[in-house]
Amino acid sequence: MYLHGTSKINAQGHLEIGGVDTTDLKAQFGTPLYVVDEQLVRERCREYMEAFRASGLGFQVAYASKAFCVMAMCALAAEEGLSLDVVSDGELFTALQAGFPAERIHFHGNNKTLEEIEMALDAEIGCFVVDNFNELHLLQAVAADKNRKVNILLRVTPGVEAHTHEYISTGQTDSKFGFDIGNGTAFEAIELASKQSNLVLLGVHSHIGSQIFEVEGFQMAVQRVAEFAAAVYERLNVAFKVVNLGGGFGIRYIDGDTPLEVSQYVKAITDAVKNHFAQIGYAVPEIWVEPGRSIVGEAGTTLYTVGTSKDIPGVRKYVAVDGGMTDNPRPALYESKYEAVLANRANEAAQETVSVAGKCCESGDMLIWDLDLPKVQSGDLLAVACTGAYNYSMASNYNRIRRPAVVFVKDGQGDVVVRRETYQDIIQNDLVPERIAKQPVTR
Repeated sequence: MYLHGTSKINAQGHLEIGGVDTTDLKAQFGTPLYVVDEQLVRERCREYMEAFRASGLGFQVAYASKAFCVMAMCALAAEEGLSLDVVSDGELFTALQAGFPAERIHFHGNNKTLEEIEMALDAEIGCFVVDNFNELHLLQAVAADKNRKVNILLRVTPGVEAHTHEYISTGQTDSKFGFDIGNGTAFEAIELASKQSNLVLLGVHSHIGSQIFEVEGFQMAVQRVAEFAAAVYERLNVAFKVVNLGGGFGIRYIDGDTPLEVSQYVKAITDAVKNHFAQIGYAVPEIWVEPGRSIVGEAGTTLYTVGTSKDIPGVRKYVAVDGGMTDNPRPALYESKYEAVLANRANEAAQETVSVAGKCCESGDMLIWDLDLPKVQSGDLLAVACTGAYNYSMASNYNRIRRPAVVFVKDGQGDVVVRRETYQDIIQNDLVPERIAKQPVTR
């Protein structure tokens, strides 16, 4: 398993993260357990900020909180000077409760409710990313009713398809997100938005996909947006002060993944912005981006305790752990692949190939197929790398399994930032109507 950030194999042959032995983390906090390398998260935040400062352009780096949204992460992002991208009232509430500056919050989403819009307006967030005509009209009406001026970006689809899994590719023409540049709806939306009395149109937003390893897609999106900006200015005399290019910057999950350095992505984007906007004689806009996975993904490791096994001669050996698709649904959803190591025997040579199964009553609950490990024993500690993004945030209580705790580790210290759910947490919202409770027990 590739060792990210502060991860290393210590003198005892155990996996260590943030200066803390993972076997000690298991003893103290139990498993399954999400472990986040705080130092690596902070380093990624700083890499983005420093790369944009080097470009000389105005910018905002907004952490895409959908990747991993808890109060501690929001507080950390605020401390590192990032802005924040939220897509629901729950993410917004989390950010506000963490003390995140509202003026640095951007609200996304293709179906914002009236309640969400009112909540965000009352909180005086910095910007709405408007996704469709319904939202445009609703936001204008609510802002007018509250006598508020609201900053907006319009999400546009530039017709660029990222080289990634189709389920997480969002910039092509056929997408549920945004106004399409190619068919004219983006221009229509710009014209309408610019005439609204309570909406301040800052510019546009585009997002071409996720887990992207090359820069060509971003460069093409910049070109399309610059050409669109020129056409809008020529016909409507509306200039974009901000261009938000979204996120999608890839990370290394397994051998063969080839992400670029943060600085390489940023330089390619900022150079393209300078070049394409200069070519059309347009003032260079402020650039916003929204990294999520690339900030937290590699910093996360999930610890599991090995339980049962099933050996089918000539077919495969299954090894089951005490978690699974309830804490990491990505293999089931996207056929995502991960690397793993026996954290308590990390120096031992591989002796067998196993497939790691979760504990859910679901045949598709598989975390890793065909993983080479030492001879696996019940009670071993399995560490799965790169689970920082879209694991906790997509976790569920399927089979009424309790969600794991989340621990931040740094400088030899582990701190719980999300406690493990209790049995009471599982039933706290359940109600039994009186008419059912009064029924006699049927035997």
